Amino acid sequence: MNKSLRYIAILAILPLFTAGLTTDYFTDAEALKSQGTGVSKYGSSTDVCGLQLCSEIPGGKAAWMAEQGKPSAVSPVKEAMMEKDHSMMNESHEEEMTEDDLGSVLRLSRANVPATIPMHQGYYNGEDVYFIITDSSDPTHAEMITENQGWQVELAPLLKNTPEEALSKTYLFTNGVDGSGVHGYQGEVFTSTPAQADVYSALTSHVHVTWNDGAVPRILNSDAMIMQAAENNEITLTSLEVVLNMPQIVWPEGQMMIKDVMLTDTTPYGGGQVLDIDTEEMNVTFIAHRGWGPDGRTIYYIVTDATPSGPAGMMGVVSSPTSASLIANSAAVDLYQFKNGLTGTGPLGFQPGIAAGAPGDANYSPMWRIFMIGWDSPENAQVLETIDDVNAYKEAGLIDIGIARPMDSDHIVNCPFIDPFQ
Repeated sequence: MNKSLRYIAILAILPLFTAGLTTDYFTDAEALKSQGTGVSKYGSSTDVCGLQLCSEIPGGKAAWMAEQGKPSAVSPVKEAMMEKDHSMMNESHEEEMTEDDLGSVLRLSRANVPATIPMHQGYYNGEDVYFIITDSSDPTHAEMITENQGWQVELAPLLKNTPEEALSKTYLFTNGVDGSGVHGYQGEVFTSTPAQADVYSALTSHVHVTWNDGAVPRILNSDAMIMQAAENNEITLTSLEVVLNMPQIVWPEGQMMIKDVMLTDTTPYGGGQVLDIDTEEMNVTFIAHRGWGPDGRTIYYIVTDATPSGPAGMMGVVSSPTSASLIANSAAVDLYQFKNGLTGTGPLGFQPGIAAGAPGDANYSPMWRIFMIGWDSPENAQVLETIDDVNAYKEAGLIDIGIARPMDSDHIVNCPFIDPFQ
């Protein structure tokens, strides 16, 4: 039974929960702080002194008002640089400031929302597999599957660059027995599941299966049956240069972890990404996390699998070691997360992340290479919303950026960007 009534996001402001992940998995992690400046405690710049936030001015609003006859305030980046170089706030004053004065909590509305996604039924070794389709390297398949399932499949052209070692194989039927497959015939056949972790990948290369004239179509529900039918000249197999993102939700040996919570804006990030799996209604409800696209637009993403196993386990998703081969491949795109600064709803308990690409962009991909942003002075953290923000603050020497290497391993996360409100 669908439990969607349990997942209505509570929009009222609630105390912030401790995030479910820690920085122990990041080799460049520092002691985390929850202080910051630059926004009010509700995440909006309502307390403004001239052209900047009052919290950025030593002495606050009162001091600014007393200085109105003097030159106007400088930009936030330049002001932060002056603070870094000249220590404009003395230590005793910092000790007297409260968390509210620092504006250390960034609260976003609808930071976590339920996203119900249609599932498909296929086979592995004669048993049922339930999966979703979120992205396609090919516009024809993206449009066709979107129309068939009534839910948007994003075009991700970069997936065509996925190396063979990061792909699993899936068979799609182009004729034969009618069914719910991508082309309107029997369900797809997979050659691996998350139980075969060393070879499983949600990114799948595709082989079309076509019944030959004179053959009697029937359900083929395993790789072995397909190979036998091909040897008997009953079917023709045709490889396609198409990559689909098809994360498995339920497989013969298990399923994705279900997070049994009442979803709110402050629900901790870790401990599972799925709220409900309904094989009768054929849908799965994920937690969609809010973040920023490269130009500051709002994006939502789900998390389906990751490598290495440590972060995957902490997030409560499938471990997919084969994804590590994407670390230097163009099929993966950069995603920036924060390890200190403003407390918020990001994976490590700080502000949400910023992606280098988003749906509709030529460089969009659901596969993300994670970089960690650390503030040199966390108490002076600002809200960063765009790639330009990241570049400006890095150039100013206010933040450090390093590639995440949890467990001293290559780190890739499958985070399809979706529209949870469709």
